[in-house]
Amino acid sequence: MEKIRLSKYFTDCGVMSRRAAEEEIKMGRVTVNGHVAELGEKIDPEADEVIYQGKVVKGETNAKICIMLNKPRGIVCTSSDEKGRDNVTDLCRGVKDKSGKSVRLYPIGRLDMDSDGLLLLTNDGALANKLTHPRHSIPKIYHVTLKGKFSGEDLEILGESIDIDGKMTVPVKVTKVGETDNGTIARFELFEGRNRQIRRMCECHNVRILQLTRVAIGKIKLEKLEVGKWRHLTEKEIHYLKTC
Repeated sequence: MEKIRLSKYFTDCGVMSRRAAEEEIKMGRVTVNGHVAELGEKIDPEADEVIYQGKVVKGETNAKICIMLNKPRGIVCTSSDEKGRDNVTDLCRGVKDKSGKSVRLYPIGRLDMDSDGLLLLTNDGALANKLTHPRHSIPKIYHVTLKGKFSGEDLEILGESIDIDGKMTVPVKVTKVGETDNGTIARFELFEGRNRQIRRMCECHNVRILQLTRVAIGKIKLEKLEVGKWRHLTEKEIHYLKTC
């Protein structure tokens, strides 16, 4: 059988995303045929033995599903956390496919621990890779409560391109959607989603974030889903994500 990258094998088996797998491999937590795996290593899925967390990694037979979670603040977006903090997979235990078989899911992308809102989780590696690819054009929409009063012009400046890790960001459309007693609620529309991008944009202008909530991924909207709860995406929603 043709060899594939070890990180891809993890997504094919429904264990975690490629990015998460690469981090685990870097940390020396994965072995192949008894030796510590290396980043970029390729394996034969039918002949090689992959061990992670003391267990053999094998392909899943579950049907592919995708759910939406309203992630609370204080929860990390990892399949496992070395500090023992609560993670999003803990909130999704008991998810089953149409046959009633329990399914292990991993998050598509991330929301940092201090952010909340819409997070997608799946066991479909192909879908996860599509949605996290840098060239993918589906926008992610956030409602961000900023401390202080800001005009539309102020928010336009806030959305200007900045340098993150030596690379300029794509300008972000920032508009005002409301106010609180001591703040402004702004809508950020991101197509890029660099690491902690919104927080770093605000830090550049000494703007304090009071709350950061993802409310939509393209046409997939959080709407009235309660904090900490999840639901299956509809077939129409999954079709949209696969074809957009």
